[in-house]
Amino acid sequence: MIYLDHAATTPVPREVADAMYAVLTEQYGNPSSQYPMGLDMKKQVEGWRKTVAGALGCQPEQLYFTACGTEGDNWAVTAACWQNRHLGRHIVTTAVEHSAVLEACKWMAQQGYEVTYLTPDGNGNITAEQVLAAVRPDTALVSIMLVNNETGNVFPIADIARGLAAKNPKTLLHTDAVQGFLKVPFTAKSLGADFITISGHKIGGPKGIGGLYIGPRMRNPRPLLAGGGQEKGLRAGTEATAQIAGFAKAVELRTEDLDNKLAHMARIKAYAKEKLAAIPDLQFIGDGTAPHVLAVSLVGWPSQNIVNDLGSQGICISAGSACHQGKPSHVVASLKLPKKVAGGVIRLSFGPETTEADIDECVEALRKHHDTRMPML
Repeated sequence: MIYLDHAATTPVPREVADAMYAVLTEQYGNPSSQYPMGLDMKKQVEGWRKTVAGALGCQPEQLYFTACGTEGDNWAVTAACWQNRHLGRHIVTTAVEHSAVLEACKWMAQQGYEVTYLTPDGNGNITAEQVLAAVRPDTALVSIMLVNNETGNVFPIADIARGLAAKNPKTLLHTDAVQGFLKVPFTAKSLGADFITISGHKIGGPKGIGGLYIGPRMRNPRPLLAGGGQEKGLRAGTEATAQIAGFAKAVELRTEDLDNKLAHMARIKAYAKEKLAAIPDLQFIGDGTAPHVLAVSLVGWPSQNIVNDLGSQGICISAGSACHQGKPSHVVASLKLPKKVAGGVIRLSFGPETTEADIDECVEALRKHHDTRMPML
């Protein structure tokens, strides 16, 4: 199998599975229990928190474990709006956010909030000036992703944070960094956001675990879930200790020699662009600079047909975010591409394990699809 869909999810190394298995079978104490097994597990959870927080560049007490990136996004949006409810009822976001942010903003709109959706240019770029121009005195929250999951465009979060501090310092800033964590260099301090969402299964960890960084400007953040008071009373529910262990182990593995891993992915992306450029009717989409995401269009050939054809050959690519489940992508629609270009958009995404041989097989399959399949009318 040729796996080129790392932006959707990533392979789980054996070391991660082993770390989880040990917790499931031997170290299964509830961290809230007061007997030795529970107290030991509490200590281990805090150690794993320190590992993940270290990679994020924040203090352990600023990182809260969640079930996924979607939960983190929803929590950030609602908590920011609650804190700033007396400031105003205006949110600034983009039309190309992950559905977790867009749906959370839609829910807030149903509560009476006005949401401004910024549209990228034809290359998928959102500028800090564009964001700041939309900010008003009553803007409670700005939520802008760090790396777009379909185009690989990197958005200027640090510049936005600095601009907000000058223009409206009470406005809170959230960034969905699920596609950026350990893919593009940053720390919580360098970004300057009040909330940063991350997820385990994008970096070799298990599904079902994520994290939310909450910065010092948040006063008594409102929990998303009511319950037993875990995570310092802010995220109820018995801690998913096996998933947390797997997340921490994945972070350990990914951060080992990270610079070389990122450089490898960037080389693979450059190699893919070189080889793909020789395919007739192929067009690159966006100005994505993230090393692991490459969007292209086989202009005139329907993307879902391409995905199905390559899938039947054991080559895994996507026609956009896996969360769309075959539906048209709002990200592609926002770029206002010609119909035949938009209809042929596919995404290749890479990991440290991706090889040039993987790219060669994918390119050959795409060329064959172009030469033998019927384009759209």
